Amino acid sequence: MSTSGPVPPLQQNTLGRPVQLLLNAAHALDHLVLLIFASAVSLIAIDLGVDRWEDLMPYTTGAFLMFGLGSIPAGRLGDLWGRRKSMLLFFFGTAASCFLVAVSQESWHLAVSLTVLGIFASIYHPVGIPMLLRYASRPGAAIGWNNLAGNLGVALAALLTGITVSLAGWRAAFVLPGLFALLLGLAFMRLAPQEPESPAKANKQAADTPFVFNGDVKRALIVMTLAACTSSILFNFTTNSNTELFKVKLDGLLQSPAQIGFVLALLYAIAGVSQVVMGRLTDRYAIRPLFLGVVSLQVFFLFVAAFAEGWLFYAAGLGFMAAIFGAIPFSDVIMVRFIDDRLRSRVAGMRLGISFFVGSAAVFLLGPLVKAVGFEWALLGLAVVASLTLLVVVRLPAVPNVLNAAAQPSRS
Repeated sequence: MSTSGPVPPLQQNTLGRPVQLLLNAAHALDHLVLLIFASAVSLIAIDLGVDRWEDLMPYTTGAFLMFGLGSIPAGRLGDLWGRRKSMLLFFFGTAASCFLVAVSQESWHLAVSLTVLGIFASIYHPVGIPMLLRYASRPGAAIGWNNLAGNLGVALAALLTGITVSLAGWRAAFVLPGLFALLLGLAFMRLAPQEPESPAKANKQAADTPFVFNGDVKRALIVMTLAACTSSILFNFTTNSNTELFKVKLDGLLQSPAQIGFVLALLYAIAGVSQVVMGRLTDRYAIRPLFLGVVSLQVFFLFVAAFAEGWLFYAAGLGFMAAIFGAIPFSDVIMVRFIDDRLRSRVAGMRLGISFFVGSAAVFLLGPLVKAVGFEWALLGLAVVASLTLLVVVRLPAVPNVLNAAAQPSRS
């Protein structure tokens, strides 16, 4: 079999349903812990004596910077050391980091603790997702459900943080996910099968067959990485700013943190369904037109949201978040179609390292930018970023749909 064309679909998943569910829960946890700070930033600023939440927001930049840069060594760790062991490091390291954030007393201490949290959180994407996809017969559907779980974590960050800070303060909002991470890690240790060899060594038959990066593969990697960069900017800016954005745009319609958390959680839960839909569609239809359609919706709804107010804005917000979430599965689908499993954690790590590094700039600039120009111009800027994605995606090479790939010869 040629290794220079798209990778054919893998066999039926042998991880077992409990482990698959744990990997999906880990994705929810990964996004939840990174967005607690943004959901509670106003109250944290008051507690630490910072005048404005915009001035405290850059303190979380280290978390998102390391969430990106840490993906590169994490990818190597997954392929060469083992994905099971790497996931255990993710669970227990995330738990310890959450507890460290919860005991922070000064702004600098908070910044350091959040950065450590970003390091351990960086392990999941280049390790957990390739582990889940290793034997998936329908990778698009598997990615869709996994990404929905991740965005339920975004929803839970808004909802649980809103409720917890109202009842027990912002520190408890970090302690509870830390305990959850600890429990998930213990369950994963018990249920996940042992790996006799690392993924890089496991396939003896293919070990002597080098993976060939032909023209289509190289072009797909470039498109995948550039599109992931713009997607990371949109995702990080919106999910980190939505609590404050919705307060402004809904203008007095919601009063308490719990109310804001509820309407955001509902929005994220509904919008997240787009990932399951798009994941299933990528198993049946060509990727490029689907991707272009979703990105076009991002541009439209972000433009509308910039000028909308009240519940009309909420509808536009649902539209742009559904489109932003709906674009996320495409990078993983492209990776499955073109990259051999022996290399997926490392390729994912490089892609994520670059894109999350770029996305961390959005987090760093969020507070100062909103303070300087307001949310309307910020949303228009995001619409421009989404427009740039269209210019990238048109260069994606055509690939056969995955359900028919097994019946077609690989391209040489």
